[in-house]
Amino acid sequence: MEDNVVFVGTKPVMNYCLAVVTQFNSGVDEVIIKARGKSIVRAVDTAELGTRQFLSNVEKKQVSISTDTVETDAGTTNVSAIEIILGH
Repeated sequence: MEDNVVFVGTKPVMNYCLAVVTQFNSGVDEVIIKARGKSIVRAVDTAELGTRQFLSNVEKKQVSISTDTVETDAGTTNVSAIEIILGH
């Protein structure tokens, strides 16, 4: 697993913002924010808050969306996914 990846789940947005800020303060040039399903909204909020409030020298380099196939108890289902790359 890459050290500069922040996986967004169900925690408050500020937890993920802190993780992104911590990554940049540790010296990385790029942080990747990843989320699936209902957590996509939280990932977008994390990227926006991070770049607007806390990291003025960081910008959104790339945003990509995809569909992941996930195995559940009910069978196979498709889940939307997002990947946001932040960098200097």
